[in-house]
Amino acid sequence: MRKLLGVSLGLAVVGSLLAVTAAEAQTTVRVGWCARTISSAAAPFAIATKLGWYEKMGVKVELVPLPGSGDCAKFVATGETMLALPSVEPVTVMRAQGAKIKTYYTAHLGNIYGLAVPADSKIQSMKDLKGKKIGVIGMASASAIIVRALAKEEGMDPDKDISVVVAGEAGQTAALVRNGSVDALSQFDTQYALVENAGVKLRRLKHPSIDKFPSNGFIAMEDTLVKNRKEAVAIAQGYAMGTLFALNNPEAAIRLLWEMWPQTKSTSKDEATALAQDISTLNARAVSWRLESVGAKKWGENLVENYQAYFDWLLANGTIKEKASAKDVLDNSLLDDINKFDQAAVIKAAKEWKPK
Repeated sequence: MRKLLGVSLGLAVVGSLLAVTAAEAQTTVRVGWCARTISSAAAPFAIATKLGWYEKMGVKVELVPLPGSGDCAKFVATGETMLALPSVEPVTVMRAQGAKIKTYYTAHLGNIYGLAVPADSKIQSMKDLKGKKIGVIGMASASAIIVRALAKEEGMDPDKDISVVVAGEAGQTAALVRNGSVDALSQFDTQYALVENAGVKLRRLKHPSIDKFPSNGFIAMEDTLVKNRKEAVAIAQGYAMGTLFALNNPEAAIRLLWEMWPQTKSTSKDEATALAQDISTLNARAVSWRLESVGAKKWGENLVENYQAYFDWLLANGTIKEKASAKDVLDNSLLDDINKFDQAAVIKAAKEWKPK
């Protein structure tokens, strides 16, 4: 008995040492999340974590919620986070100021931004918003940049002809729309889904000229992509795998999200309602995840022509002051390594996943 106990204790010690070694082998990577609220859009990170993919790659992700894309870019520039997932506008601005930041993986291949109004509003286009209040998540959000450019495109002076105000996120935004404090919103896909989940029906205005403009992607300092290339590839690869998994099993994606971040599961609704609403939010984001939405061939592909068209549009509408070169902002050199995973195996895992 004593001998068996000794063997058991020995195995326990070995097991604990192995666990410590595995934990020590994981590098924690801080990633700027460019919204104050972690939503269903973060599901790829949760999937890659809960299914052990990140652990096998030797990384552990720590999401850092921030007010907007501008803050995300600043956190990368100052070294407070290794990576971030912002829209590209602040990257172009900060590169022009000397910050050596690059976008190396486009997560949202199509445009996630645009305007929305209450479903019963008489407003039909940007032209109808002259003299109106438009709510953005925050002034550091790309949504504030987009609405100003859209106004300029319609011949308006964004400083005089529209009023851009902070409307916050989700429930706060819904309350301001409901009581008429704002006439329209300039936010993005998942935020609109969250507002609708809070009981306010919205109608998206159409902006066909910007549909193929890329939105958010992983950014890093140029030297990080050399010194910490392994970590940069691992985080993006896990995200790509998680994206593919989520597209093939949205319910599993949400349940894994809830496991990783319990605060994302609503406690004010029954589980079936909470699940349906979170799947709705995820599906809103899934539109821009799909490769076919812009004709991409690889996960995270930085399509130079789409970025250049976007930069030229921003320049024409006064958002950026100097012409930006997409080739200067983008780094496609990590994409081949990021895409080295078995897509069929990920799809199989998604379809066979069962809740615990």
